[in-house]
This record gives sequence, structure tokens and C-alpha cells, in this order.
Amino acid sequence: MVIQDLPPEQPAVVAAPPPEWDLTVGVINATVQLDQPISGSQRKVGTGFLIAAPGPDGAPRVVLVTARHVLDVMPGNEARIGWRTAEADGAWKFTPGTLTIRDAGGAPLWTAHPERDVAVMEITAPPAFAQAAIPVGWLAEADAFDRWRMGPGDELLALGYPHGLSANRAGFPILRLGRISSWPLTPIRHFPIFLLDFVVAQGNSGGPVFWTPAARRVPGAPVPDHPFIAGVLVQEVQGGGEGLDLGVVAHAEYVRETIALLDQSAAAPEAQSNASQ
Repeated sequence: MVIQDLPPEQPAVVAAPPPEWDLTVGVINATVQLDQPISGSQRKVGTGFLIAAPGPDGAPRVVLVTARHVLDVMPGNEARIGWRTAEADGAWKFTPGTLTIRDAGGAPLWTAHPERDVAVMEITAPPAFAQAAIPVGWLAEADAFDRWRMGPGDELLALGYPHGLSANRAGFPILRLGRISSWPLTPIRHFPIFLLDFVVAQGNSGGPVFWTPAARRVPGAPVPDHPFIAGVLVQEVQGGGEGLDLGVVAHAEYVRETIALLDQSAAAPEAQSNASQ
């Protein structure tokens, strides 16, 4: 998160794998800025990304994923979410919308993981962003690193808004490249987070860390059959009061678990209603 002056699609659902560049751009288009003005020209900023995760009844649903602390430190009930609109002449316009993050009584509207710095909430997104949302199947499962023989030195990409900055006036996120810099990575019940060697800044929190074929790996390693979200950037490593250019990433399995908790909370009122009939 960051307090900073105010500055200021879409992976199509993939039927056949597009070129590697398109895969990276697909995740870019699903990543959004989250911010909340707090006083004058200052604001708190974080990053989120959209997942297409059908509800318990199978109905289409867009879920916003971020780090829990991004929402925790925003004191107001409403935040801004950084939508972007394509213009007819090929330009893009930053067109942020209002995101209600707490109810009138101040209770959080997001669902948080009980142990990890991960939060999700169902949102209503503009059609282009609903189409841009990353398929839930692209969230890495607990055994993904073992299955694909991911290890130290393998590259992953990360998206975010360092120091509240965007790649351009349209509000697109900034892409960074890093290498996995910790070991062991699994089993995640013992190693729930991993380190990524890249320049991290406040405002990156909540952004996706992901793999596409554009990222380099050990020669001969098995190639995943689709891009995947490896995790969520939740923290910058510091030592002696200084950043060490290392990010702490929570495994994407915890996003899956948090979405499952969201499903449970959505199903509970329906179960109560059925019981009362």
C-alpha cells in the first residue's frame, strides 16, 4: 500500500493458445488498480486482479482478488477500481468506478483467508472486464510447482502499481520480471509463501505473480498446458530498514481456498432460507 499523490482487456477466454505476447497481455488486462483518497491529494493504493469463478449454482461470476491488507488499511466504505475504456481511435481512457468494500455498518464485504494475506470479493465488472477475467482454472493448485518442476531461478512475471504509478495515463499496470529465489517451494502446507527476486514497491501488494511461455525455465522442464497464476504478491522483504528487492508471494492455492470460503458464505443464506420454508 502507498500514500501518494493522485495520478491518474482482456484475455479473451482462450479456446486455442494465442501467441505468448497475447497471454501476458491477457493477464495485464485482468489487473486493476485499487485506491482510496484519504485526505486532499493523498490516497492509499494497491493492486487487484479479476478471476472468472462461477458461483455455487454455476452462474457466471467475477471475483476480485487482492491482498487482504490492501482492503484492511482503507478506512472508508468505498474505494475506486481502475477500469479502462477503449476508444474508437485506438486510445484508452482511465475510467475508474466505485467499489463498495464495506456495508453501511462498516463490516467488510470481502472474504479473507483465515491464515494468509489474501482476500476475494464478488464484484460487478463492465462487460469488457468480465470477459477479461482470468479463468479460475489458471489458478495454480497446491501441486503445480511439483507437477511442472518449478524451482529456484525460474522466471515469473508480476503486475502492479508501484508507488501508485501506472504504465500510462490509461491506468494499465506495470510489468516486472523476477526469478524464484527461495527453496523448498512445496509442500505448501509447510512453505505457504515463496520469494521472488524483483524490485518491489508499495502499491504492488495484491498483484498477480504468474507464468506464461515468455518466462524462461530450466531446459527440458515440462511445459504447462496453459498460463497460470502462481500466487499473490503480499509483502516486500526488508532488512535493516531497507527493501531488499524481494517480494513475498502467497501461493495461488490460497486464492482457491478463499474463493471456496466465499462460496460457503454465499450458500449459507440460501440454506437458511430453504430451512425456513
